[in-house]
Amino acid sequence: MKQVLQVCHGYAPPFADVARQYAVLFRDTEYRVTTVYLTGKTDEKVREESSSHEVIFLENSSRELRGLKLKQIRQLRAIAQTRAFDFAIAHRFKSIYVSCHINSLAVIGVHHAFGDYKRLTRRVFAYLQKRRLFLLGVSNAIRDDLRGSLAHFPEQQIQTLYNRIDLEALRGRHLERGSAKKALGLDEEFFYYVNVGRLHPDKDQRTLIKAFAKVARQAEDARLLIYGKGRLEEDLRQLLAELNLEAKVAIGSRANISHYMKAFDCFVLSSDHEPFGMVLLEAMAAELPVISTREAGAGEIVGDSGLLFERGDVDGLANHMQWIREMNDSEYQQLRNRMESRIVDAFTDQVAAVAFMRLPFMGQIIAPGQPGR
Repeated sequence: MKQVLQVCHGYAPPFADVARQYAVLFRDTEYRVTTVYLTGKTDEKVREESSSHEVIFLENSSRELRGLKLKQIRQLRAIAQTRAFDFAIAHRFKSIYVSCHINSLAVIGVHHAFGDYKRLTRRVFAYLQKRRLFLLGVSNAIRDDLRGSLAHFPEQQIQTLYNRIDLEALRGRHLERGSAKKALGLDEEFFYYVNVGRLHPDKDQRTLIKAFAKVARQAEDARLLIYGKGRLEEDLRQLLAELNLEAKVAIGSRANISHYMKAFDCFVLSSDHEPFGMVLLEAMAAELPVISTREAGAGEIVGDSGLLFERGDVDGLANHMQWIREMNDSEYQQLRNRMESRIVDAFTDQVAAVAFMRLPFMGQIIAPGQPGR
């Protein structure tokens, strides 16, 4: 039995599902996956959700992961001494750093955000490890950011592997439209646009609210729901007051909002700096028409299966929102078909498993005599 070590900084959303995504790459193969969470208390639900053969919780605090991380290196080395790992998959830089201290083990480092190698110390570390370090971006935008930061790193060792969804499981958790509306207290008479994300400048809900103001002037039944928490909540509420939209826009939060997607009529993502955008896939899986910024990972997900606009373009977004509201059944069916094809062709576990083994560097990692063997 061959063995894969997967190392995660922690399991706060979405990283328990990220661990699942990479563990199931090896389903029905000769590989056994051990997932290690550097932080977080032992949690049996997380253990189950991780879909791994073995899950280990090291229970470090976030404070303990500062500095040289000597404790975590010792912990991971002790685990590696009792198991003959073939290679490691590590998520985010701190996990990559710790994993690279296991002698001779090849490490696939997965990056989920922009700018991970802006620091000189991190770039130096990557170059020192380049004989056994292989990098993945969760979108082409992240991949290109990595290549730009690590200009002298072998390009073949920096690739893309998209995040993905368990489509059948996700749809099994969806509430039907009527039940979802009732659970959220939504009226049948209104057309609901929805946005899900942190209330943060990167998510640019200000542009969304300004665009909605234009739509609301023409459509009395239009409503906007923003689900999220963050430091910009008061700023956004002030904008609603200035635009006299308090009665038509609601800001709040809801656990497991993906379960209620069928309650809405259109999903809008206004982020100006989105590394990937998992919530877009969740909306598309619920057959919810999507509008998104064109830039970065979000545009890669949507492609031609939704409507795209340039970040900050209030008028362009408003026009798309109005078009979605007015589209006929035939146009909606065409969107549904394109969304289904987009997900099935690019963003499922089955597609990712094939794409992973075809990555240009995988032959180097699993070939006899190479690092990690």
